Amino acid sequence: MPEPIYLDHAATTPVRAEVLEAMLPFYGPRFGNPSSIHRWGREARTALDEARERVAGCLGASTDEICFTSGGTEADNIAILGAWRARRDAGRRAIVTTPIEHKAILASVHQAASEGADERFCKMTPAGVVDRSSFDALCNRDTAIASVMWVNNEIGTVQPIAELARQAKTVGALFHTDGVQAFGKIAIDARAIPFDVLSVSGHKIGAPKGIGAVFIRRGTTISPLFHGGAQDRGRRPGTENVASAVGFARAAELAVAEREEECRRLAQLRDRLEQAILARIPDARVHGRSAPARAPHVLNVSVPGTDSESLLMALDLRGIGCSAGSACQSGSITPSHVLSAIGVPADLASAAIRMSLGSLTTDACIERVAEVFPALVEKARGMARAS
Repeated sequence: MPEPIYLDHAATTPVRAEVLEAMLPFYGPRFGNPSSIHRWGREARTALDEARERVAGCLGASTDEICFTSGGTEADNIAILGAWRARRDAGRRAIVTTPIEHKAILASVHQAASEGADERFCKMTPAGVVDRSSFDALCNRDTAIASVMWVNNEIGTVQPIAELARQAKTVGALFHTDGVQAFGKIAIDARAIPFDVLSVSGHKIGAPKGIGAVFIRRGTTISPLFHGGAQDRGRRPGTENVASAVGFARAAELAVAEREEECRRLAQLRDRLEQAILARIPDARVHGRSAPARAPHVLNVSVPGTDSESLLMALDLRGIGCSAGSACQSGSITPSHVLSAIGVPADLASAAIRMSLGSLTTDACIERVAEVFPALVEKARGMARAS
């Protein structure tokens, strides 16, 4: 059987060798607690501070604006609930977001609503981009925070974050963006783009799972979700994950340094695969294709007359790993809330396959998938007709 092909990099990426090498000492001789004052603790503190400085540099931020987290989900919760709870007593009780956000955002917004928030969802265009008139109308003087995902994790559409952030500023609202899929794919500069809070995650860029960060612009007040320690200026108490922070910093530096070249490579591979599928399956539908901008690593396609589960199983049997969308659904395959929100009919939403490219993707991978996928589609359609 040919070598397996991994096309689920938007779900997670392999830990890079350089990252693992940087982390290993902190699982061995450099094991100290960074809150301790002896030499072991000071050594760990120095490594943690250096990691924070390096991540900050990758985001155009200052070190005091970076708070390490357990990943993107925690960072999103800190951003939404922390910002809203800090501002609700000042009369700003609304949260503006979109219906295509990651579930970490949507669940945080729903939690805030259970505490008295006014949740407002922007309309989306069929291309998967925020309707600007809807955003402008919903984001007003009683808005505590607006949150819009930079790169959608299912269809790869890129939102006009700079414009949306500036609009939020005009009404005094905070602006947050989930940059988990954007980091390493989009140039992120906190000094040039006026977002107040930004979420990023390590395991999307070659760092281990369980580490991420939230950028909190200096002067922005966030109510902590946890209590019990003074770590991270009280914003996120608890003993810090030094090894993973060091690994995240190394992965971030590599991702930023390689971004332009790697994105060109991935975009070329994605386009080749997309064109091959459309040439062999003319009625296939590529979601987000008409958006003004797409991230280079995500291809989401539906084929009429098929269903996601059957195709995913057939692909897996041929050694090809894809997904039906977000990896946050605990293995369940249900129609995508993202596709539903942009008006994709239920039958097509239930047939969506996400192929996400990354470091493991080669020319040979694309050639093989382009050959195998149409044959599997034809077989799936034949079985559907027979039944």
